[in-house]
Amino acid sequence: MVTALLNQVTVVVVTHESAHCLRGLDGLLSQCPHVIVSDNGSADGTPEQAQRLWPHAHVLRHGRNLGFGAANNRALDAVRTPFAFLLNPDCQLTVEGLGELISAAHELSDAAILAPQLVSVTGKPEINYRWPKTRWLSTGPRASGPVCVGFVCGAAMLFRMARFEKVGFFDEQFFLYYEDDDLCLRLFNAHLPMVLLPQVQAVHFSRGSVKGAAPWRSEYVRGYHHAQSKLIFAVKHQSLETALQLRRYLLLTTTLAMPLRLIAFSPKLLARMWGRWRGLMEWKRHD
Repeated sequence: MVTALLNQVTVVVVTHESAHCLRGLDGLLSQCPHVIVSDNGSADGTPEQAQRLWPHAHVLRHGRNLGFGAANNRALDAVRTPFAFLLNPDCQLTVEGLGELISAAHELSDAAILAPQLVSVTGKPEINYRWPKTRWLSTGPRASGPVCVGFVCGAAMLFRMARFEKVGFFDEQFFLYYEDDDLCLRLFNAHLPMVLLPQVQAVHFSRGSVKGAAPWRSEYVRGYHHAQSKLIFAVKHQSLETALQLRRYLLLTTTLAMPLRLIAFSPKLLARMWGRWRGLMEWKRHD
């Protein structure tokens, strides 16, 4: 039964310097007949290692970092199965868990996305779902059963491919971060349901995909693109004036906080904050 379900899905993994994560994915990817690894210019042997581990996989070597959404889009263009399961390199899901997601998708035929509950390595549930931030704040207890939501984290998402004809996939102006917020908001506005299944759990080794040979550089990039994407999202879904106000606020708070990070020295947080400041300073407004 599970084998038949796995034939209906293509697992998509976007990688960038992710060789240290690949072994953790082997339990799932070695059992899935349809796998696409979309590699963003890794120099640590990621595409070669992926091809050795999974000879049946289609490894896309982009030669440079296209960004998270763009690399997913290139893989999604090659999907020929009814479902695609997008999985971050730092997330692990069992074969049975993926089978349960696909089985639920057959029962919930309107759903565009189904997602598992992300949990930490200690088993603590993470908040990987909510309502759109632009509408209202999410409150109340965590889900105890299948629930329709307005956002699910892009770390682990099952796409019903036919439901995306109306809205498309990821907006490639988001290089990193907020591409899942944007996609989910477009689905929400198009009345295309997203469902979280809390009984299906994926272990999330948070930030594990960027803990390679240059972690400080990764933190800088994280801060830079998070700041830029935050402003791009504000322009697209709110207004240019909202984005400009947000930029002024973030520049002020980041500038004031950086000396404190120097005093209470934390290289990781300082690198991230410096990246955020540069991202805010170099953001180009679009009128």
